[in-house]
Amino acid sequence: MRSHLAYLAARLMAEGSIQDYGQAKQKAARQAGVPDTQSLPDNREVEEALRSYQSLYQLAEHDEGLVSLRREAVRLMEQFADFNPYLVGSVLTGTAGRYSDINLQLFCDSAKDVEIFLLNRNLMYASSTKRLRLGNRQLEVTALTLDGSGATTTLTIFHTDDLRLMPKYHADGRPMERARLARVRELLEKQDQPSLSQAAAAKAK
Repeated sequence: MRSHLAYLAARLMAEGSIQDYGQAKQKAARQAGVPDTQSLPDNREVEEALRSYQSLYQLAEHDEGLVSLRREAVRLMEQFADFNPYLVGSVLTGTAGRYSDINLQLFCDSAKDVEIFLLNRNLMYASSTKRLRLGNRQLEVTALTLDGSGATTTLTIFHTDDLRLMPKYHADGRPMERARLARVRELLEKQDQPSLSQAAAAKAK
């Protein structure tokens, strides 16, 4: 049952607009008529099912979309270079779907500095707050949402001193992946290499 629910949750995330693992699992359980929450898969199982689903049913579309999102992430990280940007979430891990957001963590002395930066460039955004646990501390951080031409971007803003306290693992034991600009560029280069090889092979024919 757990594997079936993991598959259903993965399909919901791949085909729909759900990006939250918990929400996808709950909806999958309702669809399957499973009231027992103890039967729910963990996030690791859903992520593995999501990767399998994308490789089986959405390979070309997924690869093309992921490259596009990572290119946009690189552009944004270059734009926000003064705020020590890190890419997190599905665009980094490679499970991003057609409706996925780009999630950046910024580290600076004040969230107002980022807002002034956006206003000076006439970039529209919506502001909200998030409550997060960081070590033994409960933090209330600012999140700014930008609607770009291709994808929605969420900027979660931390204080500079918080960087050394960022968790290394999720609650379920999965590594908490976080990447600087150089790492994202490396990922893009690796994705572009097969595309160039395929193009050269097609031209040779």
